[in-house]
Amino acid sequence: MRLFWELAKLSFQRQLTYRAATLAGLATNFFFGILRASVLMGLYGARPEVAGISLAGAVTYTGLTQAVIAFLSFFGWSEVMNSVYSGEIGSDLLKPMNFFTFWLAKDLGRAVANFFTRGLTIMLAYALVFDITWPSTVVQWLALGLAIVLSWLLSFSWRFLVNLTAFWTPNAYGIIRLAFTLSWFLTGFLMPLRFFPKWAVQFAYLTPFPHTVNTVTEVYLGLVTGPALVGALLGQLLWILVLIGAGQLVLRAGVRRLVIQGG
Repeated sequence: MRLFWELAKLSFQRQLTYRAATLAGLATNFFFGILRASVLMGLYGARPEVAGISLAGAVTYTGLTQAVIAFLSFFGWSEVMNSVYSGEIGSDLLKPMNFFTFWLAKDLGRAVANFFTRGLTIMLAYALVFDITWPSTVVQWLALGLAIVLSWLLSFSWRFLVNLTAFWTPNAYGIIRLAFTLSWFLTGFLMPLRFFPKWAVQFAYLTPFPHTVNTVTEVYLGLVTGPALVGALLGQLLWILVLIGAGQLVLRAGVRRLVIQGG
């Protein structure tokens, strides 16, 4: 356990060294967040509410979705794939730690750093520009914290699984790009899933994607309460277990066919 936290700590410190990249990413996320908020305000017009989401809630949604981009590595993550192609996976598999846990620790440090430097910062900046909403009860704050942690675990489990395709192809970049692009439509990142037709929402929930971004935003906005809230959190947990299990099976199959320098 100590090794896990040391790896997470080193990854956290490493992420903080990229100050210029962090500032550039923060400015970009905030700029596009303002554009998205402006579009939604135009779409709402004089209507105070659409699909149960108030105008203030819709604007807050744009801030939340921009805030989680770096936290969840939403536009791409290929570190495990790179370790396969570089041959570093050989030494990684020999470390006194499960391969999945090793990368989980590294991603934890990265995610926590981005949560504070880009996630919270964007929400505070949004509060200065827009009249956004905030969770109103202790239960809502606690549920939000749990939903955020589970969304990261779910995101990592998915990213890890997709990266393992590198064992079977000499260039998995196309597969990874396709997987991430697909997730943008189904997570509720581009638009709240409540705005979609019922059949599209039902289809989305056949996948793990809505349990990342959409669940976090609905918990934050108080759109799910009581049994629905418990169900949303359990849905996250269930998909985490499914993806971790699938990842372990695929990893075992990949390691069996792994060849490094003919060995």
